[in-house]
Amino acid sequence: MYSLPKIELHCHLDGSLRVETVRDIARKEGIELPTYQVAELKKMLVAPFECTSLAEYLQRFALPNAVMQTKESLHRITFELFEDAAKENVKYLEVRFGPLLHVLKGLTLTEVIQSVIDGMRQAEARYEIKGNIILSCLRSMSVDSVFDVVEAGKNFLGKGVVAIDLCAIEEVGFCERFVAPIALAKEYGYRVTIHAGETGSGKNVSDAIELLGAERIGHGVFIKDDPFAYQLVKERQIVLEMCPTSNVQTKAVQNYQEHPIYQFYQDGIPVTISTDNRTVSDTTMTNEMVCVQQALMMDEPMYQAIYQTSVVAAFASDEVKAWCLAQYPKKGN
Repeated sequence: MYSLPKIELHCHLDGSLRVETVRDIARKEGIELPTYQVAELKKMLVAPFECTSLAEYLQRFALPNAVMQTKESLHRITFELFEDAAKENVKYLEVRFGPLLHVLKGLTLTEVIQSVIDGMRQAEARYEIKGNIILSCLRSMSVDSVFDVVEAGKNFLGKGVVAIDLCAIEEVGFCERFVAPIALAKEYGYRVTIHAGETGSGKNVSDAIELLGAERIGHGVFIKDDPFAYQLVKERQIVLEMCPTSNVQTKAVQNYQEHPIYQFYQDGIPVTISTDNRTVSDTTMTNEMVCVQQALMMDEPMYQAIYQTSVVAAFASDEVKAWCLAQYPKKGN
């Protein structure tokens, strides 16, 4: 499975920085770090495998965001993420990030988004990989801030930006607050994926689908405990972006063996596999595949089905999807 092509639909830019890059940018921009030793710095960027909660996991994002405040840094970090993905045979990658987190030193939202797209385009030109950008909005921020991101990103639709997302700490009932800005985003042509059901509430998944029109759900683990949400996802074939290592870390599940991805797959719910955060979870797409293979006995037919599901679910053009499907080796070759 190491050499098989891969599709990743759920990857956060600020959770996937190279440790050396954090150090280099900090030195260049005069940003004080607790340490400049790579081994020690990595310990501050990688979340413990035994986190107590999602909140503890999210603490690892403060340091990366400090070095993501210039056009040059955003360009470099995005390029490197796509480069790392390409080197493990990821053919298509959707990267999500929160533009409002990167305006602390004066960048406009337009400059932030353009810098990330430029980094992606440089990688696409150099490697056999294609990608798109998802704009994330933190649920802890105001509703007005979501409108700001939607407006700033609309001119990039079809030019690298494809979707809107809501992320960060998950409270029950959060969807009701964001109906208006997500509706406007859909009117403009954004696709919609929402983080929901990561920390205990299956109802958030059904709300994301019914109130916000979510086409995909980030994580969705806890539909396993909510019959209504489970049936809604199954009937409407809502794609779940599942991130096994991250889910174990945040204690959405206790271990890989308890992860519901195999149960969902067997019951006809469309599932995909992603890293969530390559650095914070200290993982890769290859590692995620191996973990699912070893813990849940994923064989190649199952993986091929998940690959095809991922291509169909991608917020990509028909041309890109056809190209991705053609990358999977045919039997006998």
